[in-house]
Amino acid sequence: MGRIETPERDMTFRTILLATAACATAAPVLADVTVYTTRQPALIEPVMAGFTEATGISVDLQFVEDGLVERLKTEGARSPADLVMDVDIANLARVVEAGVTQSVESDVLEAAVPAALRGANNDWFALTERARIVYASRDRVETGEVTTYEDLADPKWEGRICTRSGLHNYNLALMSAIIGHHGEEAARDWAAGVKSNLARKPEGNDRAQVKAIWAGQCDISLGNTYYMGLMLQNEEQKEWADSVEIVFPTFEDGGTHINVSGMALTQSAPNKDEAIQLMEYLVSPSAQAIYAEVNNEYPVLQGAALSEVVASWGDFTADDIDLTTVAGHRATALRIMEEVDFDG
Repeated sequence: MGRIETPERDMTFRTILLATAACATAAPVLADVTVYTTRQPALIEPVMAGFTEATGISVDLQFVEDGLVERLKTEGARSPADLVMDVDIANLARVVEAGVTQSVESDVLEAAVPAALRGANNDWFALTERARIVYASRDRVETGEVTTYEDLADPKWEGRICTRSGLHNYNLALMSAIIGHHGEEAARDWAAGVKSNLARKPEGNDRAQVKAIWAGQCDISLGNTYYMGLMLQNEEQKEWADSVEIVFPTFEDGGTHINVSGMALTQSAPNKDEAIQLMEYLVSPSAQAIYAEVNNEYPVLQGAALSEVVASWGDFTADDIDLTTVAGHRATALRIMEEVDFDG
């Protein structure tokens, strides 16, 4: 994709560039910033290393796989965490709703992150975007055969779809968007329809679905865009990746579903000034380029460089449904998936 088109992206970089230059030239500040992250630290260590090199501020990444909100609540005002980073809009919204974060006033962040990709009160900010797309067999799926998300419930796909658990965050986010577009009843019908088209019981991660396509077990699967980049970098998985092509479905009344990774400043934030400095760095052109190259995700910053492989996927139009609205449907999405016994 050359660029996700949203109206908020027409902005100037002057404020951002000046702030980034100031970070690079300021005297080193010997204060740590502690980040609680649900993303594997190895995936974000390169960009954190860039921040430390530019500022002298070291970053302590602490991986919190489960119970992030509960941990922050338990630690309270004594929490060492300055920032939280998550890979799903509903999880970000949950952290904010729990009252363990605070809003941030920053011209740099507001200039870099479009309004649609940050909280209404600047209580969270997106860092990267990814699209939930379809991986389609090059041999068994015709060009143009995959069209909309709604179409995946059509009986023509019976026995042809693979996916990970319907209870996983990525599929719940898509389901939440279906609810946002069409309402609860239609969403339940859609989930039941997709389930009836599955070639096998949901299992594994997104890459496991592509392997299943390569092995001839199904023809299409749901997955996040960046997994293609990860597979192409893996000697064994490259063959799986080469067996499929990326297709960007849309909603019948919208665009392609996206989700975000993002960050929020904690309520405790013992190193608040340094933490905000890190937040501003993470949306700078250099940091966004590192994110794009290392993780094969789409930068939120207009004009930031895409990785070569991401650029090769072509353009698409992102769905314009409000992400906070999507997050608000998460509980209903989970209930519907359990009612239709999607994983059964």
